[in-house]
Amino acid sequence: MSSILTNPGAEAALATLRTINAGLAETRNQISTGKRVASAEDNAAVWAISKTMEADVRGFQRVSDSLRLGHATIAVAREGAETIAELLTEVKGKIVAAQEENVDRAKIQGDIDALRDQVASVVGTAQFNGQYMLTNTEQTAGSGAINILASIDRKGDTATPSDITVAKRDLGTGAASIGTGLAALAAGANDVAGFGDAAAAALTGAASAPSGTTTFGTAASESVAAGTGFSIEISATAGNGPANTTGRNDIAYVARDGDTMAEVTAGLARAFNSYVKADLGADNVGTIHATASGNQLSFTGIDNVGDNFSVTVQQYAADASTTIGGGLEALAGIDVTSQAGADSALDEIEGLIQTAIDASAAFGSNQMRLDTQRDFISGLSDALKSGIGSLVDADMEEASARLQALQVQQQLAVQAMGIANRAPQVLLGLFR
Repeated sequence: MSSILTNPGAEAALATLRTINAGLAETRNQISTGKRVASAEDNAAVWAISKTMEADVRGFQRVSDSLRLGHATIAVAREGAETIAELLTEVKGKIVAAQEENVDRAKIQGDIDALRDQVASVVGTAQFNGQYMLTNTEQTAGSGAINILASIDRKGDTATPSDITVAKRDLGTGAASIGTGLAALAAGANDVAGFGDAAAAALTGAASAPSGTTTFGTAASESVAAGTGFSIEISATAGNGPANTTGRNDIAYVARDGDTMAEVTAGLARAFNSYVKADLGADNVGTIHATASGNQLSFTGIDNVGDNFSVTVQQYAADASTTIGGGLEALAGIDVTSQAGADSALDEIEGLIQTAIDASAAFGSNQMRLDTQRDFISGLSDALKSGIGSLVDADMEEASARLQALQVQQQLAVQAMGIANRAPQVLLGLFR
């Protein structure tokens, strides 16, 4: 049946034309924007994923900036530490020269003093944008290291920053000092247990070698608050034992931020042995030698009847009146103007050189890690960009071919509609 009110053919042709026009609009949009999914309207799920990944890429760009800044900071610190190691090597040469008796030790000491001042100058100038890595004398938790943003870790809808922590390496020459107005912590209130725990314990040269052990904290890795002081005091000396100490700072160690009990015991052992050797000479006959092992400080020695003395190990709470010393504190005490001083200095300088070498190596390792992380972040960002592109970018070859096909279909649809619209005119012939 034909009707002049309803034209099914024209309606069908119109519907087809609308579909083709919609396809053309979509294809033209893909060609103009270059994206298959340009908005949430195109594909909500894919658009949401792409936007999350784009935010991560933007975050990784900031991470790369942080890694570059951190790398530059550590590079300055490493250069400073290597320079100090070279200066200390020169000091060692001066000390070796001072071993001869027919040299002008006063002039050699002058050279050593100049090199020591230069070490202090390097420590004071080795900074990047105000960040110093060769000094660690603040009594503030966390001041002994810097955190460098290294990654953004995503778990579901949560993103958390991940840092690379780089510890400072103190190469200063300042002296440590426990506040003279402080009272030592009583036994039980401190972290010192065992031999010499805040009470004098006798070390005697008798039938067997004198010995004793003091334990610090519960583990070698236990952290110590910055500014906490520890001292060993010698009293009741008899025979050829070492002289009594005159105060808490004769044999002392003040913890830096980041120090562990193992570092406390090692510092006290060095201070004790240095005091004994300076007092009794290089031979150290009949005296006690301190050895650090983990969080234990042990005193061992040889039998020498009558060479008796007592030691007291003390702990002092952190206080503003206490000064944290530099890692090269012993450099200030090197004095080669006498034969005994020259002999003692030779032992001291070896440890100081090793301290500077360890710092240089640590900074070098940190630099290498930052380089590796920076390369990884760069590659990861590229991979994420590629993934985003595969989700939302348009296939331009496909879009071009589709555009041409739709344009042909549009022309045919227009012609079909024209034919369908002419069909009712045939009915006029019936009424002529």
